[in-house]
Amino acid sequence: MAEKVVIGNAELWHGDCREVLPLLPAHDLLLTDPPYGLGKKLHGGTWGTNAETWDNVPAPDWLFGLLREKTGALIVWGGNYYALPPTRGWLVWLKHGNAPSTADLELAWTSMDMNARWFEKSVKSASLEKQLQSAAHPTQKPLDLMVWSMSFAPDAQTVLDPFMGSGTTGVACAQLGKSFTGIERERKYFDIACERISRAQAQGTLLPPEPPRECVQEGLL
Repeated sequence: MAEKVVIGNAELWHGDCREVLPLLPAHDLLLTDPPYGLGKKLHGGTWGTNAETWDNVPAPDWLFGLLREKTGALIVWGGNYYALPPTRGWLVWLKHGNAPSTADLELAWTSMDMNARWFEKSVKSASLEKQLQSAAHPTQKPLDLMVWSMSFAPDAQTVLDPFMGSGTTGVACAQLGKSFTGIERERKYFDIACERISRAQAQGTLLPPEPPRECVQEGLL
């Protein structure tokens, strides 16, 4: 059984996206940062000794075919690791100040027929936003990177992230007034996402924090 939590106009699922996706309606935009399968390469390096536990297996290529049926536009960070169709609409994050053992940039594949664009934010400033010391996901993207990503699909009002992590895409949607659906299978990060999105929606609408949530158990097909 998958757990669904509704917070304002955000619908958050604790479960495996391969099982939850068939239950969902179509969305205007997919914006996600799936696992790349780099755990073994990063193990013991910059990301610490437990890297394999969170990025050992990449998302299967066939899943993106299902996602293309479920969404209008697609933006997939790390899309260079998957067998996606050719595109000229690449997005680039320049990460000045990163550790020598990590890449100088990250790429997002998009389904949009547009010129490639780049975004600059140093790893140091991104780390300040992430607050990784106690809670957030080890591969969490900067919030303003996800807001920038959504600017290339300005008409999208419903956004899907099947690899939600700690909920940064949902926080960006809360700031922009867009509806959000997120899926995360790890309980730790699901709970963090619920808290961050609840706080972001309260700040965005100038309302006090929501009362305790009621979880709804949903049967999977």
